[in-house]
Amino acid sequence: MPAFPRFTALAESLPPTVPFVGPETQERARGEKFVARLGANESGFGPAPSVIEAITREAQICWQYADPENHDLRMALGAHLGLAPERVVVGEGIDGLLGLIVRLIVEPGTPVVTSLGAYPTFNFHVAGFGGRLVAVPYRDDREDLDALLEAVRRENAALVYLSNPDNPMGTWHSAEAVTAFAKALPETTMLVLDEAYGETAPASAIPTIAALADMPNVLRFRTFSKAYGLAGQRVGYVFGVEETVSRFHRVRNHFGVNRLGQAAALAALKDQNWLAHVLAQVAASSDRIAAIAESHGFKPIPSATNFVTIDCDRDAAYAKAILDGLVSRGVFIRMPGVAPLNRCIRISTGPESEIGLFKQALAETVAELG
Repeated sequence: MPAFPRFTALAESLPPTVPFVGPETQERARGEKFVARLGANESGFGPAPSVIEAITREAQICWQYADPENHDLRMALGAHLGLAPERVVVGEGIDGLLGLIVRLIVEPGTPVVTSLGAYPTFNFHVAGFGGRLVAVPYRDDREDLDALLEAVRRENAALVYLSNPDNPMGTWHSAEAVTAFAKALPETTMLVLDEAYGETAPASAIPTIAALADMPNVLRFRTFSKAYGLAGQRVGYVFGVEETVSRFHRVRNHFGVNRLGQAAALAALKDQNWLAHVLAQVAASSDRIAAIAESHGFKPIPSATNFVTIDCDRDAAYAKAILDGLVSRGVFIRMPGVAPLNRCIRISTGPESEIGLFKQALAETVAELG
């Protein structure tokens, strides 16, 4: 028998899976490109022209390593948030930062609480470090704050994950409810508050910076992937109490955010006029998607994100048939994967040209299914 490297028992016990199957993987399987890319919750409206200019300038020196301290971007984010830059850490998107907080806290057997059907990349990291995931069902298509809190107390959980606005449903809780939830947690439980869609949410959904600023067991995660249109650059950030945030520097990849990503994010943050333009486009596109859904008797769920979740008003098999019909017509979408959320499909906002293709493909699919 040949000798193999001594992988850990934990690594060997994990299934060879990924949280998401990307559209590129599906395109290779199909043998053709999608004509509408409406399933990845990216911004089809793209980054600001000023961001493209910044990337172009920085590309001339892409042979240089990026600033490992992300200094300029952290300074700008601190000013934007009204926080000292020492309270902000930049990383390779929220996904990378989630992996770091799990690494910092989770050991084999550590209880971690989340919602059943919530963002699977967080679960992927918990499994990768041997944590024991405890999931509670959604209630009325929203993460159930009461059930999450009860599970935290029952399990003596070290981490609890909450996305607000929610992925995959697009629903949200009020800032007051989120703040009350955070303050009700045991001091020994870290709240991972995923605010990836904070820019597209109503102001009433996002706690003020001051509301949670002095809580050492609260970390707020945000990204440039959604409203700022930089999903491909992989730039996210986390902020909280300095003593808590400083732990990230012990384990993070100091050269993880590349030079183009840093320059792009800095330019995006400066161009708030473009952000306002994109938010208007997202709102209009959300209304358009909702109207298309309603024309077939489906129920669009009110959304605080850049996607619309559509209740197909039947069972999971029917929703999957709709997804398959759209994909077969070149329209890439996704659907939540856990019952009862899997009665739905989910459509990202995007340019009217792609929404028009979705409209046509949906009409053909519904007619075909009868």
